[in-house]
Amino acid sequence: MKKIIHFTVSKGEKYYTAECVELAIITQGSTLDETASNIREATSLHFENEDYNDYGFIEDPAISVNFELSELEYA
Repeated sequence: MKKIIHFTVSKGEKYYTAECVELAIITQGSTLDETASNIREATSLHFENEDYNDYGFIEDPAISVNFELSELEYA
């Protein structure tokens, strides 16, 4: 059983977009804090009335978030 749900977050022109690696969960936010909150909410809604085991996860898995940086600018 998997213990962690993984998300990648990237910055668009206006919003941060979070995409789950293992599941069909996508959300966004205007700040990183809002995006993190939306990740929790979207994950909770995805599993509402579902059994985590049916998706190969333990009950109440941890959430890991990776942030993708755009091209680096050198000073």
